[in-house]
Amino acid sequence: MSMFCYQCEMSQKDGCGSSGASVGTCGKDENLSRLQDIMIFGLKGLSAYREHLNELDSTLTKEIDDVMSETLYFTLTNVNFNFDDHINQLMKVGNAGVKVMDRLSNSHTSKFGIPTPVKVTQNKVEGKAILVSGHNLEMLEKLLIATKDKGINIYTHSEMLPAHGYPELRKYPHLKGNVGKAWFDQAKLMEKFTGTFVVNTNCIVPPKKNCTYLDRLFTYKIVGVEGATQIEDDNFDELIKRTLECEDANGVDLNEDTTLVTGHHYKTILTLAPQILDAIKDGKIKQFFVVAGCDAPGKGGEYYRELAQTLPKDTVILTSSCGKFRFNDIDFGEIEGTGIPRYLDLGQCNDSNGAVEIAKALSQALDTPINDLPVSIVLSWMEQKAVIILLALFSLGVKNIYLGPKPPQFVNEDIFNFLSETFNLTLTTNAKDDLKKLLIA
Repeated sequence: MSMFCYQCEMSQKDGCGSSGASVGTCGKDENLSRLQDIMIFGLKGLSAYREHLNELDSTLTKEIDDVMSETLYFTLTNVNFNFDDHINQLMKVGNAGVKVMDRLSNSHTSKFGIPTPVKVTQNKVEGKAILVSGHNLEMLEKLLIATKDKGINIYTHSEMLPAHGYPELRKYPHLKGNVGKAWFDQAKLMEKFTGTFVVNTNCIVPPKKNCTYLDRLFTYKIVGVEGATQIEDDNFDELIKRTLECEDANGVDLNEDTTLVTGHHYKTILTLAPQILDAIKDGKIKQFFVVAGCDAPGKGGEYYRELAQTLPKDTVILTSSCGKFRFNDIDFGEIEGTGIPRYLDLGQCNDSNGAVEIAKALSQALDTPINDLPVSIVLSWMEQKAVIILLALFSLGVKNIYLGPKPPQFVNEDIFNFLSETFNLTLTTNAKDDLKKLLIA
């Protein structure tokens, strides 16, 4: 089906496009229909970051809300039939994404301190335990306060891993380590984990009917599944009570002596600017690779591990989001003779602005346009937050992005050709062939 729309009374039976038409009754063609779909997907991602920002500082969201309202209005029936106007509106959504991520990042560092590098134990669990998954650092802090001196250990999962880098969060001794990988390992993980599990943002996997952990699963705010317990008004009493009833996690077959590294927020990385610039000028750092994005189940994500593993030792990897769990167990070492780590975890997906801030600083210091820097960007996408990040990059004029592991189905040939011609967007193929194209001679 080339297009589908059934939002108004004029829609054809079963929706415009259901019988093969490429133009709706209102006159909206396939390209405009899909561009409006992209707007909606971008707004969904934007709304996630707006919600977190609003929790921390509601005075900073008005401008974001105005763009969201205007864009929704733009997608109504009989509003706009101009292709260029659609592109401009998408760039406006992307620009709002830039602003919301910048403001959210600043709000996080203002409240929780600037993250610094830290080694985090991986899959080493003990005692009464709560495993927290998602992006909501505000909720995590409230939980840490509520469980202080309760004999309960707190562990992070997936996008919550970067919490360990924030000084005001890791000061709590019962914030212990990380368990598991990306969001989609929950079902298997919770069958082994003997404590309770809290999901506080859109990272939940619906439990199977025969699962054994539903009575230990808690959700927060907008997150919910049938049978789980909803945390209301930041009252963690029921969660604490259920956790203390659980058996100790000692002896669970998750225990292993490994660590992960996180906490390379861009504000920390920029303090290393003199050393990084010297390493570039001395030829010790040849190239930066932004290998980031959200992960999805399946073998396609192994592309990013293969790519990261085969990068030359004079390259630096910048990453964020849960896609890093495909390769963050690898010890990439340091750039020889510099002490600069080759692997830098900028944080959660909403910390993707960090790569842009680092690129802007390099651009200014080297007097080189961003798109001419020795920086290659390879992104994985899974859902709508990745869409707003991509739109944000486009709105900044960032080009030469590789995107995978699968092409978005909501982009047709015309729209992809536009993105390819305007931004040199390229779809990933295989790591070996792509690396040949990405490496700067």
